[in-house]
Amino acid sequence: MIKLPTKAQVTVRITGVVSASGFLVLAIYSTSNPDLTPFQEAVLKIFSLVILTTPIIYFWVIKPFVIAHQNAIDQAQQMAWVDPLTQLANRRLILQHMEKTLSSAHRHKLYGAVMVVDLDEFKPINDRYGHESGDAMLVEVAKRLRSITRKEDIIGRLGGDEFIVVMSDLNNNKQEALIRAEFIADRLIQMISQPLEFDGRKLQVSASIGIRFLDYEKQASIDELFNEADSAMYLAKNAGKGQAAFYQS
Repeated sequence: MIKLPTKAQVTVRITGVVSASGFLVLAIYSTSNPDLTPFQEAVLKIFSLVILTTPIIYFWVIKPFVIAHQNAIDQAQQMAWVDPLTQLANRRLILQHMEKTLSSAHRHKLYGAVMVVDLDEFKPINDRYGHESGDAMLVEVAKRLRSITRKEDIIGRLGGDEFIVVMSDLNNNKQEALIRAEFIADRLIQMISQPLEFDGRKLQVSASIGIRFLDYEKQASIDELFNEADSAMYLAKNAGKGQAAFYQS
């Protein structure tokens, strides 16, 4: 967490800059002893003090404070939209992207898919080896999801050991898009099932994936897409886990 300078720290810095600069100005004029009236000397000293202190206060006090403040805002925004463990989109950001995805698919007449990915046998890792091992597995799964998907795809963590992948542009041919969706789901399952070496142990999970095909010709709400992809994921689990299943309306 980024900490902003306190008011006391800012005050101390400014006071220190002004005091040191004032001492320096007085020292310079006491040695030079210019032939000036008291008023002229006072004005010149104030002007010199302003010229000397302004850049110091800006670079030592104001600029660091502004940078720290902006970093704090950026960090707060990051925390609001991103899952802190996996650095994937959280549910809030996923919902926002989903609206754009559906709109784009309908506008460009493209087929896509919503995939809900649930890890099989994840709970025993937490129970047997502790949450550090479980967290390491979740972070690794997030990396593997990124390695398979494209930059334009939405990858997120819904919570716990459940993830989501949204692909808006699989193909403009429906049959080709269906084949592509199934191929990607199989690749995700294969990648996720690879063991992970952590803390001298071999951790391994499988994945059950529910696929809700995105058909631009058939309108559906975001909630419906989530729920139907989730239902398909449970079909995959009930069929034996470690496999994918399409939602059948």
